[in-house]
Amino acid sequence: MKCLLSVIAYVQDLLLRLWSLVVGLAITLRFFVSRHKTVHYPRKVIEKENTDSFRGPIELVGLPKDPTTPKCISCMLCVQACPSGCITVKKQPAPVMTPEQQKAFDEATARGENPKKPTAPRNPAAYTYDYTYCSLCACCVEACPVDSIRFSHEIYLAGTRRADFNLDLLARLKRTAAKDAAAKAARIERTEAAPAAPKAEKAPAEEATA
Repeated sequence: MKCLLSVIAYVQDLLLRLWSLVVGLAITLRFFVSRHKTVHYPRKVIEKENTDSFRGPIELVGLPKDPTTPKCISCMLCVQACPSGCITVKKQPAPVMTPEQQKAFDEATARGENPKKPTAPRNPAAYTYDYTYCSLCACCVEACPVDSIRFSHEIYLAGTRRADFNLDLLARLKRTAAKDAAAKAARIERTEAAPAAPKAEKAPAEEATA
């Protein structure tokens, strides 16, 4: 009796394993005959509207009136918040006063006034970003008080050297602004060059009957 029970248990375990194998093969077969979702780059690329959720290397956001100038105020909060230390920001130096400005400043100080020296521009002189160390944690994006940092949707960034991923974000911002301006000008040119749609002719008014 004990031997029979052990045989039954063995058969049940064998059937369970076979059923698990059948289920796995069924899943494999279903995906084998279904449409492939893999994009074979570079023969094919993903449409831009499908990359909006992709988190790529960070980029700077330009001012609305001057897209080539970043909204960055050089507060250094992104540098302090980055756990990987991959962001380097260099502030702009204060402008040197001309001899005339220095003379006016000294005269105002002698009169007991409190004149203000020229202050440095708030936008950074340099903004570099080492993508090889970035963990895409969004600490810099969340720490920025003026929303000057965002994730790009660039999924085809490639290079053959580590130096290729040490990015100058100010230069990239200017290139992006120039590219967007050229695309906007091309759209306007195509719109103006497109033939105007013919206006529908109005049907003649029916003559009033006496």
